[in-house]
Amino acid sequence: MPTVGVEDLKDGDFLLDVREDDEWKAGHAEGALHIPISDFVARYGELTEAAPQDGRVHVICRSGGRSAQVTMYLAQQGIDAVNVDGGMQHWSAVGRPVVTDDGQPGFVL
Repeated sequence: MPTVGVEDLKDGDFLLDVREDDEWKAGHAEGALHIPISDFVARYGELTEAAPQDGRVHVICRSGGRSAQVTMYLAQQGIDAVNVDGGMQHWSAVGRPVVTDDGQPGFVL
């Protein structure tokens, strides 16, 4: 499975957060697209509209398990997707910003 470390992500990389609504509301990476794994197949079109045409989709969840499932699914669809190793827990642990919908500091649930 293609994997990338949080440290390797650059500003502007396309990030897909597949955590559930309560996790997202507690805190997320600014600019990420949120499609919960429980809604992913039904909302797949939102991803294809938002994702860069020839770019990579970086998939993140809390720790890496759910995002790994979505990464495998996307790869089967021919999309260049990678799993973000360690998920939002690692994102927060290395000091990357976690925000709420109104831009306030958030936390990883």
